[in-house]
Amino acid sequence: MHWDIVLDNFDYFLWGQAKFNGVFPFVHNLGGLAAAIILAGVGIFGAFWIGLAAGLMRLSRRWWVKLTAVIYIEMIRGMPLLLLIFWFFFLAPVLIGRSLPAFSTTMVCFMIFTAAYVAEIVRAGVQALPKGQMEAARGSGLSHYQAMRYVILPQSLRNMIPSFVNQFVSLTKDTSLAAILGVNELTRTGVQVDNREMVASFEVWITIAALYFMVCYMLTSYSRRLEAQLSRYQARDR
Repeated sequence: MHWDIVLDNFDYFLWGQAKFNGVFPFVHNLGGLAAAIILAGVGIFGAFWIGLAAGLMRLSRRWWVKLTAVIYIEMIRGMPLLLLIFWFFFLAPVLIGRSLPAFSTTMVCFMIFTAAYVAEIVRAGVQALPKGQMEAARGSGLSHYQAMRYVILPQSLRNMIPSFVNQFVSLTKDTSLAAILGVNELTRTGVQVDNREMVASFEVWITIAALYFMVCYMLTSYSRRLEAQLSRYQARDR
């Protein structure tokens, strides 16, 4: 066994070729687990808001708004994420006249891809509520927008938490696809160390798997605590 190789390269797995300047860690050439977390975190944040908007658009009573959302959601959900990454990477220079950095390209792709699934989660969560909720809110004098914002969404978003977390855990693991474009995230650091050392493949990939598991487990654990907290608030309000 060659666990000493893993220990010698553990900082590289965490940070890649990071260089820290000053007190605040302004990082150049950030890689490894840190790059994967940034890709997942920014992707999750962007995907939530894009998906929320697309999901509400799909529920719109205006046919052209609904049709726009349906085309986006169905087209993206019918496309493999890897193909979407290639599509953006090679199409961007044609459309804007210059190539985009691989890191930025994959980040945008993660947002767009995950948002399509978030949109369907939002649609299903809103439609799962009894129709009487909207009717009661409108009957109290609220507009459709106000009823959706203050009555429907707060209730439905609580029910969407498990589905959101499942989708976001999946995105965290999908950050490994960024290695295809040369982004020095966690999987690519494992490839580099494995190719350089040649004698510790088992140890290297067990370590990479453990790091992915650690991040995903922390995310699901936080989700369970959040669900329990919201359930207690819901029970207390009753």
